[in-house]
Amino acid sequence: MRKKRASPDASDPQDPNAALLHEVLDCVPQGVIMFSGEGRMLYCNRRYRDTYGFSEEDLRPGITMESMLTMRNRTGVIGPEERKYCRRQLAAMRKGLVQSGFHPTPDGRTIHYINTPIPSGGWIVTHEDMTQQRQAEEQIEHMASHDALTDLPNRVSFQSHVEQALLLNSRGRMLAVMFLDLDNFKGINDTLGHQVGDELLKVVADRLRSCIRGTDMVARFGGDEFVIISSGFNSPARAAALATRIREAVLEPFDLADHRVSVDISIGISLSPNDGTDAEQLLKNADQALYCAKGSGRGTYRFFEGEMDVRTTERHNLELDLRAGFVNGEFEIHYQPLVNLESGKVSCCEALLRWNHPVRGSVPPDIFIPVAEEIGLITRLGEWVIRTVCAEAVKWPEQVAAAINVSPVQFRTQNVLQIVTHALASSGLPPGRLELEITEAILLDESESTLAVLRQLQALGVRIAMDDFGTGYSSLSYLRKFPFDKIKIDQCFIKDLSLGGAASAIVRAVTGIADSFHMVTTAEGVETEEQRVIVKALGCTEMQGHLFSKAIPPAEILALLTSMEVAPCSPPPDRPAPDRLGSDRLAVAMAWGRAGER
Repeated sequence: MRKKRASPDASDPQDPNAALLHEVLDCVPQGVIMFSGEGRMLYCNRRYRDTYGFSEEDLRPGITMESMLTMRNRTGVIGPEERKYCRRQLAAMRKGLVQSGFHPTPDGRTIHYINTPIPSGGWIVTHEDMTQQRQAEEQIEHMASHDALTDLPNRVSFQSHVEQALLLNSRGRMLAVMFLDLDNFKGINDTLGHQVGDELLKVVADRLRSCIRGTDMVARFGGDEFVIISSGFNSPARAAALATRIREAVLEPFDLADHRVSVDISIGISLSPNDGTDAEQLLKNADQALYCAKGSGRGTYRFFEGEMDVRTTERHNLELDLRAGFVNGEFEIHYQPLVNLESGKVSCCEALLRWNHPVRGSVPPDIFIPVAEEIGLITRLGEWVIRTVCAEAVKWPEQVAAAINVSPVQFRTQNVLQIVTHALASSGLPPGRLELEITEAILLDESESTLAVLRQLQALGVRIAMDDFGTGYSSLSYLRKFPFDKIKIDQCFIKDLSLGGAASAIVRAVTGIADSFHMVTTAEGVETEEQRVIVKALGCTEMQGHLFSKAIPPAEILALLTSMEVAPCSPPPDRPAPDRLGSDRLAVAMAWGRAGER
């Protein structure tokens, strides 16, 4: 009969099997400790001792759990709560229950334990220090709910906070959601670089934090969009006061990487319960209020109003129709003649964009152009206009130039020079017959880079005109920086000429300045014979307006030009010829364009 093999006694160091078991257990990554049914320690490995700072002498076999607790208390890794925890575990183990969980130590660590009963009596416990793993998990969780750049809560975290704040907000009190957007952030980002832009966002985030209470929250939704939730208001005036405090904080100049930067902020505000009782509706309404704040001049705050929802819906539909209209070919170009006042003949035709919507009908340019600029469609529309006008103008009498308005947004794309060069090359239109009209807004954005592009265009032979001259506060200063070929005097001065006084003085002054700079002057909005006589007497070179013709379709302008005498569109007096570099560039582009057509 075979004898039953005895199990190794883990507490007997003389047993070779026990020695092997000790060696193996000392290599495992968890702390292991074994107790008898009476609660005396039978064995513990090296990792357990290291976890709690014990020596081998401290934890000799036979020591009771109570003695271990006393020693752990001396080492500072056990507190009153852990003593209760150990007593509960002892009671549970004596009932034969398996238990596991996490318990923190007073020194800031997190220990994961598993208590397992031994069938022969007693139990074995494993302890594992999970501090780093838990910290990593917490860091991952934090990253999932916070913005990486500013460390502010992100959209997901904010949404959850709004829902909780709505539940906790006292009855009869208001909760405010504020949508914030930095004004001119894109200009700073493009001009000074993304690194400066990122630093600006981080400092703005710090200033926003300083404006709110501990129970409030500020989040970043991306880009330069921030959102704030603040609860416990008893009137909209409190929300307005917070918005004012935020603006004042942001308006303080920023010193960033050797640059002193100033920005303003626009704020849209929605209030619960009047403007919504859930996070989605409050955010939507605050966003609509922000849109109205930016539309009313930026650098201000607006509360949500019911009619904003209707306007936002209409605006969204207009955007969709604009994009569809461009794809469906709903746009066309009309041309309004400019007449030389000395000869009475047409010298130029200005291209004016028209949109014929199948349902809306004819949509005025002052309605759809700003929207096209905001959604970025103006760049594609503008390129189409330049190419189309050059292709149509080449069919006109060779003395007549074509004038095209260029949006500030088109200049920001930094490819205007390439578009114009290719359009001239593809159509065969001489550069001297193309005139680009710009407004002061183009020069306000990035005057140096813009002036460089304008000089390159002028070097090709393209003529540059300043449109709406006199309506901006820096018009005269730009005449010193750039040699415009033409100044177009805004119609607001022309309509009051019959009254004499300031309007006549302004027009006379402008024509005098233009003459000294060898520039052509065009009077816009001439509608009566009296106005024509006056602008000619005041020294204007050209006139444009309904007195001669309104804007008409391409076929009609071609018929008009071929049926009458036209004035030559010669350069202004003393206009230097295009430089060699500009001529060479155009010659290469024209050759490339012809090759593309073949």
